[in-house]
Amino acid sequence: MSTTTLAAPPSRASRIDHLDALEHRSVHLLREAYASFPQLAMLWSIGKDSTVLLWLARKAFFGHVPMPLVHIDTSYKIPEMIQYRDRLAAEWRLTVIYGQNEEALAAKQTFPDGNVDRLTCCGNLKTEALRRTLSGEGKRYRFDHKLGKYVVDTNREPYTGVIVGARADEEGSRSKERYFSPRSGENNWNIADQPPEFWNQYATEFAPGTHVRIHPLLDWTELDIWEYIERERIPTVALYYDQGKGERYRSLGCWPCTKAVTSDAKNVQEIIVELKSGRFANIAERSGRAQDKDDGGGLESLRRDGYM
Repeated sequence: MSTTTLAAPPSRASRIDHLDALEHRSVHLLREAYASFPQLAMLWSIGKDSTVLLWLARKAFFGHVPMPLVHIDTSYKIPEMIQYRDRLAAEWRLTVIYGQNEEALAAKQTFPDGNVDRLTCCGNLKTEALRRTLSGEGKRYRFDHKLGKYVVDTNREPYTGVIVGARADEEGSRSKERYFSPRSGENNWNIADQPPEFWNQYATEFAPGTHVRIHPLLDWTELDIWEYIERERIPTVALYYDQGKGERYRSLGCWPCTKAVTSDAKNVQEIIVELKSGRFANIAERSGRAQDKDDGGGLESLRRDGYM
């Protein structure tokens, strides 16, 4: 007669060790990126993942973030997101740059204006805006700490290395990324032409003109992110929590295309319980993003063209 022994759930100590291991690898990748790419920037979407990445950068560089944080402002972000961005920029003395596709906005080539579909809107307001902001072709706005507002940035040098808070478990196309993932000079992503990464050996030398995305959070899960936020007491946007209506945002984006999920989680601890209980086990984190559904349930076509 055989018996089956059920494995004990991970202890709190083992989870702490797990978070420490993730933190150490991410800090190592951030330092490798800083040492390898002189024109380096970090994308900050204002969401939980990129804010954890920002926190890790502050740890990696002893409280200072030595690279600019680039935010692509579609003009359709939920207002609380922009308020949070500017509050942290001021409090943490961050170098924050934002860019927009002002031409597309002026021509009303957007989904909310009813002139293009969701994917074209994302292409206009995110992908093209990101490409032009990184290359220096588009106008950049920099947060001026003395004035307390954004001014036109005079630095137009291109950013050739870009740190991104993508996680492999977030949606299908991101699981195909590398820690150091090359793009063409136009930010196009050839999935079949990615360098192998074995035994913590990373390719950091690329041909001139190559644009490189760096992914220090690739191994993290949604649960890891929230447990780290709890442990480190990282401030996050209030939209992630139920404000009394029985719903909250699990993923943040533009208001016309991002929907809240049913949830009564009012704080980080309650979100962690939801994730551990399996309430969202079979529901993709970005299930509230309408543009993902229009892209066949993922983001691969958008990401091939340079989407975040």
